[in-house]
Amino acid sequence: MELTTLALLVLIPLLVWRIYMRLKPLFARQESLMWKHWTGAVGFPLLMVVSALATINDVLAISCLGAAALAGGWLARYALAKTRTETQGRRVFFKPYQRFGMVICLLFAARILGMGIELYLNRQSASPLPLTREMVLLHPMTMAAFGLLAGYFGYYSLGMLRWRRAQPALPDLE
Repeated sequence: MELTTLALLVLIPLLVWRIYMRLKPLFARQESLMWKHWTGAVGFPLLMVVSALATINDVLAISCLGAAALAGGWLARYALAKTRTETQGRRVFFKPYQRFGMVICLLFAARILGMGIELYLNRQSASPLPLTREMVLLHPMTMAAFGLLAGYFGYYSLGMLRWRRAQPALPDLE
């Protein structure tokens, strides 16, 4: 085994831990800002449409994207029910349900890390294969991981928008 391969094996757990620590503040108590919810509610479905158009000829990949997006939306619906909200003066705060969001983000990061390892191992082999974007970026596993992420955060953002619109108008503070 080469030294670079050993270094890679040692650094992977550290990288996973660092990703987890970077994601942790995203699931802490935060202020509910409408522009953030609109960005998620419009951006993630738009990215899914672009991904679906990129894989229009691959039935398995587009099916994985759609099924995972539905699963992500279902998980987001459950997470919205578990989200804690509070109002302080004119500011609205929420604490998202951490478990599903963190697992979905880590699954997506694991797929990206897996693609990197696959590229590394291909480069280190005696006869490397020419890699195409269909083999890596548009792979059904990649589409499933992305669909789960985009479906979850898109539906969650949409649910937060609906929740904010249902809130009564806050009184003016003088």
